[in-house]
Amino acid sequence: MNVSDPIADMLTRIRNASRARHADVVVPASRTKRQIARILVEEGFVADVREEHEGAHQVLRVTLKYVDGKAPVVSGLKRISKPGLRVYARKTEIPRVLGGLGLVIVSTSQGIMTGAQAHKAQLGGEVLAYVW
Repeated sequence: MNVSDPIADMLTRIRNASRARHADVVVPASRTKRQIARILVEEGFVADVREEHEGAHQVLRVTLKYVDGKAPVVSGLKRISKPGLRVYARKTEIPRVLGGLGLVIVSTSQGIMTGAQAHKAQLGGEVLAYVW
């Protein structure tokens, strides 16, 4: 299957699986998706990410996290910069999600990082997604 926006596909799979109360979700692997998944694990939005082989393809198995086994920790994921409209932010213009309760994922010249890490490193870049 040819997907025009693989990052949006990953975020949609995680969003749909968490709303359906699945234990984990399988996402086709890429370097960018690995970095986004690593950030989600570090910030506590998902429990674990493992790389596996399904046939000839590498996939990421994302284990979802729930509060008291009921409500998903990830209540929202939104793709900001899309292939049709790229969104960039200077180091002083990095947005805040829900007054700092959410997470901004930014692609910088130093790699993919959170908005707080980019602000601390004095870097701007492409705003990939919001997570809350």
